[in-house]
Amino acid sequence: MAEKKISPIALLDILTSRSDEDHILTAQELIEAIKEKYDVDIERRTIYSNIDLLRKLGYVISDYEDNGKGYFLEEKQFEKGEVLLLCNAIHASHFISKKQSSKLINKLLKTLSVHEAKEFKDNVYLPNNQKKENNELMYNIALVSEAIRDRKLIQFTYNHYDINKQLISNREEPYIVEPRYIVYSDSRPYLISTNKKYTDFTHYRLDKIKNAFLLEEKAKILPKRDDAYEYAKNKLFMFNGETEEVTFLCDNDIMDHMVDLLGDDFVATLVDDKHFEMSIKTSRKGAIYLAQQYLDSLEIIKPIDLRLEFKKELELVLNRYKK
Repeated sequence: MAEKKISPIALLDILTSRSDEDHILTAQELIEAIKEKYDVDIERRTIYSNIDLLRKLGYVISDYEDNGKGYFLEEKQFEKGEVLLLCNAIHASHFISKKQSSKLINKLLKTLSVHEAKEFKDNVYLPNNQKKENNELMYNIALVSEAIRDRKLIQFTYNHYDINKQLISNREEPYIVEPRYIVYSDSRPYLISTNKKYTDFTHYRLDKIKNAFLLEEKAKILPKRDDAYEYAKNKLFMFNGETEEVTFLCDNDIMDHMVDLLGDDFVATLVDDKHFEMSIKTSRKGAIYLAQQYLDSLEIIKPIDLRLEFKKELELVLNRYKK
C-alpha cells in the first residue's frame, strides 16, 4: 500500500530530475531509477497508470507515441532559459551573499533535470568577490514586506563598512521607522520609509540592515502622495538631499549609457551632430557623482551655482595630483 502511495511522487521526481528532451527515459529505466533512489519496486503497468494520473493533474509528459523513445517531462515549473537567467542574475547580484546565492541557485537548479542543471555548473563563472556577507537580506525583505502589509513599525541597526570591510553599526541608538515600500534602484534593494515625526520619505539599503524586528506600534496612515519610484528616480545613485532640475551637455555616444541608467525618465534635446542636452530631476550630490562618472563625456550646464560647485571640486582634485 505504501509503495502505491509513493509511486506517483517518485515517478514525478525522476521525470523532473533526470529527464528532458535530450534525455528520454524508457519505462524500464524509470522502474530502475525509482528502485535505485526510493528502494520501491513497481511494475510497468504502474508506470503507465501513474503517468495517466500525472497528466490528469496537468503535467505534460511526452511518451513513445510522441518521440519514439520513451518518457520525459515536457513542461516544468520553469523553462531552462528562465532558470539559467535567474541563476546568472543571482550570481551577479552583489547584495546577495555567497551563502544565500548558493542556496537560491541550488533551489532553482532542482527544477531542471540534472543534465540541464549541469549546463550552469559546468560553465566557467568567476567568483563574484563583490558579494557582501550580510546573510539577513532575505529575512529583512520578508520582515519589511510583513510590516508594510500590516502597517507596523520596525526597529533595526543600520550599518556601514569599517576599515576591515566588516559591517558595523552607524550609531548606538537603533532606527525605528514606518516601512512604506521596497524599491530596486542602482541595482540594489532599498526600504523606503517615513517615521513618527515626519512624513517625508527616506531610504535604507536592505542589505545593510541588521537585527531587524517588528514592533506592535502601528504606522500612521500615509496621505496620498507620489509613488516611491518617483522618489527613487529623483535620487540618482540614491543620494539624499533636495531635488532640483539639472541640465547636462552630453556626448551623443553616451546616450545608451544614460538610457540604461535612467530609463526614459529624462528630457533629451539634440544640440548638434555630436551633443545632446539632458535634463533630469535629482539631488546635487547625485548630479555631481554622475558628472564624475562621465567626466570626459558630460558636463553640468545649469544651475550655474552647481556647475561652479563642481568646478571647485575639480580644481581641488587637480591640486592633489600636482605633487
